[in-house]
Amino acid sequence: MMTPMDIRNKEFKKGFRGYSEEEVDIFIDKVVNDYEKLYRENSELKDKLNSINERLESYSEIEKTLKNTLIIAQKTSEDIIANARKEAEIIIRESDENKRKIIDDANQNVIKVNKEYEEMRKQLQIFKTRYKTFLESELNNLDSYFKEI
Repeated sequence: MMTPMDIRNKEFKKGFRGYSEEEVDIFIDKVVNDYEKLYRENSELKDKLNSINERLESYSEIEKTLKNTLIIAQKTSEDIIANARKEAEIIIRESDENKRKIIDDANQNVIKVNKEYEEMRKQLQIFKTRYKTFLESELNNLDSYFKEI
């Protein structure tokens, strides 16, 4: 690529009927100035483009990192939900087992209380019968005693 200095240092051969040197010099100075301006702008734009490309690469890396983070977060949340469901199932199963045990214990206590009640009823019946027999015997003894008197 030609630089502004190449244009400025360019010398043309002089001819018999050539262009006016002064006009050519003025035109070349104008071309050099415009070319220098364009050259600087081009250089600045290239620098900006490089900077933008670097930022773009940085943003691309950030985007990749964010995507990976989101994937990991999603997987973690799915794992947490699955574990919570498993724990809930275990808790429900344990509570069902505890419930059955409590009901079985309560049924055993009811059976035990019913047996005790029946036993007490039998003992009361036996006591009543014995007491009645005793009283009848005493009454008979009293009757016999009064008959003798």
